[in-house]
Amino acid sequence: MLGRSLPRVAARAFARQPVGKSTRASSTAAGVDAASSPFYLTLTASLATAAAAGSAAWYYHLYGQEAFAMTPAEEGLHATHYPWVHQRFNKTFDHAALRRGFQVYREVCASCHSLTRVPWRSFVGVMHTVDEMKTMAEENEYDTEPNDQGEIEKRPGKLSDYIPAPYKNDEAARAANGGALPPDLSLIIKGRHGGCDYVFNLLTAPAGASVAEGMNFNPYFPGTGIAMGRVLFDGVVEYEDGTPATTSQMAKDVVEFLNWAAEPEMDDRKKMGVKAIALLSGLFAISIWVKRYKWAPIKSRKIVYSPPSVPAAKCDGHEACMSWKMEEAGEVT
Repeated sequence: MLGRSLPRVAARAFARQPVGKSTRASSTAAGVDAASSPFYLTLTASLATAAAAGSAAWYYHLYGQEAFAMTPAEEGLHATHYPWVHQRFNKTFDHAALRRGFQVYREVCASCHSLTRVPWRSFVGVMHTVDEMKTMAEENEYDTEPNDQGEIEKRPGKLSDYIPAPYKNDEAARAANGGALPPDLSLIIKGRHGGCDYVFNLLTAPAGASVAEGMNFNPYFPGTGIAMGRVLFDGVVEYEDGTPATTSQMAKDVVEFLNWAAEPEMDDRKKMGVKAIALLSGLFAISIWVKRYKWAPIKSRKIVYSPPSVPAAKCDGHEACMSWKMEEAGEVT
């Protein structure tokens, strides 16, 4: 029995003996180690940041700039830039200036230019009271629905009505202005390159060279010839609040009013932007701390593999080793 089992035990013991081998990291493992080195990690992060910043800059170059209906070449002389306070991100419209600008429009501009995209109700709470705007609206007459006989009657204006145009149609406007059509001023600030600067310079431009008959020289208008002559002069309007009605003051007030007419939601948009930035900044900070709290144990832990220990056999000879292996395997009784 013992003689039969010895050859099998010897073979098993020989098979269990460790064989010396040379190990070499595979190409995949080498690539992973190289990719996880600090240099490559820093390089990858830098390239990703540069690509993101470049994409954002290119997008802003294509679509982020303010769009206008006409190019500078089509607009003639480039308008002088002025520091408009209401265009700053943390400033609002000067409501006293809006009221004065609307007075300039009513007394000077409304005889030729329309403001058909602005309703009477939009003035309430901004520069006038409800009673004041009701009185202004009732000064105008609007068509009613046809009655039982099919006749259209007139009614006093309401707050829901829009400011009426000075002429019935474009043909009547051209006939009254020597063939020139006065543009609607509802969106004039957004529809001209230069915006506030263009309109202000157009209204305050000095007289200059002679142009074609029936035209007036204005270097800021395309072709330097415009049918509208200079309409703002010192004292042409008497302000209700006692502000000196100089040419530049009236031009500034009416330009700010026209900017409000084109963007009546500007103040609300800025306030909403501040609220959104404050809220999103707080949520971003909270998300960073939550992320650090949740991931800190995972990222800071160290996983160590401890293989099971095998007692080293003190071999006095080959037979002793074989005897220890047989005892461990339980094959020797």
